[in-house]
Amino acid sequence: MPQKITVGISTGDANGIGYEVIIKALSDARINELCVPVVYGCSRTFHFYCKNIPETEQISLNIITSIDGIHSRRLNLINCVPDSLAVDPGQPTADAAKAAIVSLKTAVADLKAGKIDALVTGPINKHTVNSPEFPFTGHTDYLVNEFGATDGLMFLCSGSLRVGVATNHIQLSKVSENITVEHIISKLTVMNNSLKRDFGIDKPKIAVFGLNPHAGDNGLIGDEEENVITPAIKQARKNGILAYGPYSADGFFGAEMEKNFDAILAMYHDQGLVPFKALSFDTGINFTAGLPIVRTSPDHGTAYDIAGKGKANPQSMLSAIYAAVDIVNNRHSYDQITANPLETTQFDSNKADHSFERIFEKNFDKSFKSKDNEDQ
Repeated sequence: MPQKITVGISTGDANGIGYEVIIKALSDARINELCVPVVYGCSRTFHFYCKNIPETEQISLNIITSIDGIHSRRLNLINCVPDSLAVDPGQPTADAAKAAIVSLKTAVADLKAGKIDALVTGPINKHTVNSPEFPFTGHTDYLVNEFGATDGLMFLCSGSLRVGVATNHIQLSKVSENITVEHIISKLTVMNNSLKRDFGIDKPKIAVFGLNPHAGDNGLIGDEEENVITPAIKQARKNGILAYGPYSADGFFGAEMEKNFDAILAMYHDQGLVPFKALSFDTGINFTAGLPIVRTSPDHGTAYDIAGKGKANPQSMLSAIYAAVDIVNNRHSYDQITANPLETTQFDSNKADHSFERIFEKNFDKSFKSKDNEDQ
């Protein structure tokens, strides 16, 4: 029987819903059959939030001071945050922000040392954690920097719906200047590689959104599509990436065209995340593609308005844990297949018929773009 995967979980903001969704998710008995969960946080804060959660009766907690003391059949909590942490549910505080950073950095240290196999991060407050000690706008930028990745991709996933963003947490007024041919190709490359290795998709098809309404409407509303996005798509195709577009986001989702693709690359945060969360808020997860390690998280924030009230839905956290385990296993399988020439040949022989790709590119691409030129 294969060894269970060890999943580290950082708690995020102690005054948000991080602890609550972690506790509820880990109350599910199936978790211990799937992995060894290790929470990096504060035991006193953990017990504080347990008071309003009936499911905690099922938890067998192993409180330890380092990863070396973990128990494979219990929920492990590494007490890396002092018990003196003041808990004030619903309030963004400096102490809660510092505790979130300690939790994250302690987990990352164990991840670097190979002592845990994947990382699931609880939600943080980007405003309160941003400081000279943590000069990042979120987990994605921090982890890309920490692991020396060439590029990273914020990849929102729920079942077969996968949405990545070309730009992360930046001002809307700065999106256009940050979108270049090279930048889009880099994001498409990360996405394509991730779809193959992390999700087991042999020949992934990727839809690329335009920046402007109606994808620029042939230059009438904007020229980024003609001057940047379309050239990037053409170059990506030359590089062997099945990228299509650019499409206008409203018509795309309105016509349910997401069902024809394995993933979507949106140009900016809300263009991709608004429809994604509308379609799968409770089950969606955030995955950082392009890293040498596996990191997932729920797709929601700190939710201060319901913090400490026992109302938080743990499904996204549960999905993030399941996804982390799946991606670790998928990477292992992919690496085994690609390392074996015979298995790789067999794998390649199962690729889809190229005739479908030619029809898809020639007809679907043009007909859909023509329909999207007018608001319905």
